[in-house]
Amino acid sequence: MSNPAPAPAELRACAEDLLQALPEFARQTPAPAAGEWGDAAFNRRALELFALQFRFNPPYRQWCLARGTTPDQVRHWTQIPAVPTAAFAEFDFSCLAPESRTAVFHSSGTTRQRPSRHFHNADSLRLYEEVLWRGFRRALLPEDPFPDALDLLILLPPAASAPHSSLVHMCETIRRRMNRPESAFQGSVDASGGWWVDPAAVWARLEQCASLGRPALILATAWLLVRVLDHPGSHQRRLSLPPGSRLMETGGYKGRTREVPPEELRKQIEAHWGLPESAIFSEYGMCELSSQAYDHFHVPNAVRAADPGRAQSTVRVRVRRRFRFPPWVRWEVVDPETGAACAEGAVGLLRIWDLANVFSVLAVQTEDLAVRVQDGFELRGRAAGAAPRGCSLMALEPADPSPVANVPRS
Repeated sequence: MSNPAPAPAELRACAEDLLQALPEFARQTPAPAAGEWGDAAFNRRALELFALQFRFNPPYRQWCLARGTTPDQVRHWTQIPAVPTAAFAEFDFSCLAPESRTAVFHSSGTTRQRPSRHFHNADSLRLYEEVLWRGFRRALLPEDPFPDALDLLILLPPAASAPHSSLVHMCETIRRRMNRPESAFQGSVDASGGWWVDPAAVWARLEQCASLGRPALILATAWLLVRVLDHPGSHQRRLSLPPGSRLMETGGYKGRTREVPPEELRKQIEAHWGLPESAIFSEYGMCELSSQAYDHFHVPNAVRAADPGRAQSTVRVRVRRRFRFPPWVRWEVVDPETGAACAEGAVGLLRIWDLANVFSVLAVQTEDLAVRVQDGFELRGRAAGAAPRGCSLMALEPADPSPVANVPRS
């Protein structure tokens, strides 16, 4: 078999330039870096990338021409046409020739829907893995030195069983970067494609962490966490995970028969596993993007005020939750009718410009409702009439509450 054709040299150079410019986040630096990632620098990079994508991405070029927009007319990144996520299901918005595509991520959706697709090759995966790792470390692993003591639990199937899931690929990248064994994955895939995890096995692993005093890092989906906590016999179970433990959840309850508000889910996690609110993080991502947003950043030594005998250096942290992307991403909340930016506090659609989407399109129009809150945003659900999608939509709801099924977030 011949090797896949390489991506255009100009795009590979753009990706390499971005890789070299990615910031190494210092401890506790949630704000975008100045200089290299200021507005002027971002605008320059975005306009250069837009011109390349207009040239090498035929469906995107047609999309822009239909809207009367060409690179020579655009002066600011907010003017770059954004592609709706739904359009990724109908057209191949990729700068990669079909013969050079070696991987594809799908959005989750109903079995009656054609999924959105984001095509990759070795160059785009290298960039994708680096930016997701930088963003993840920024949010959950800001300590120096690297937290080798964390026991990693991923409540998802391994990458070989879910090759088209961007979420699983993300978690596999984290596992490899942390040099953890493949046994970190606790899930599997059944014959119908459903994702399964054994709640009893999850509880056993967490109880082992608690008894050994080994902090746990848990990566899971919101619906899956509910199912594990709802497992028969779990309501009265209590354990206290060691200080330094933390949890990342993603996705929601789209189309599910049981929904738990995020605040209630966090209370349940704290009550059952001893994780304080400050150690529970929400992630926002989708297959059409390369970067992720997190709703706050880890503060070392933060514990529950009720923890007896805690060290003098520990503090009770009040979490102000709002999603923030890394500095190579810009976003706006826009009016669904006019496309104009909404005022702070007004609900609109989230529009994202991701410089790491070098080989696809950098401007993506989501169907997620959001509201700007200072330097971040809060999610407000899905737009009316938008097709449901996400990690919880296709999760099976077994008649018996034994193994738990789940599928990837978009």
